Amino acid sequence: MIKNVFNKIKTWLQSLSFRTGVIVLLSCIPFYILSFAQMLLPISAAAMGVLWTILFGLAKTCQYSGLTILGVEGYNRLKNWIKRRNNEPNKLLNL
Repeated sequence: MIKNVFNKIKTWLQSLSFRTGVIVLLSCIPFYILSFAQMLLPISAAAMGVLWTILFGLAKTCQYSGLTILGVEGYNRLKNWIKRRNNEPNKLLNL
């Protein structure tokens, strides 16, 4: 029963577009930042623990959902795009 639910969710996430996957994957960055930045707040340790668990959980959920949306082909596409971008010479220096 639960396995069927997870398979349906996985199938639905994989049907979303590459762009949506990148947006969801990038949305995990603010959650990671917030999960550790909240430790600077003057609140109790219990509240910090609860906030960290919620924010870190949201970050991981966004991360794994984004990777599921992208899939293997999308991940390779994104990786190749980053490699090409890093290997291009800086056009500002070639004036």
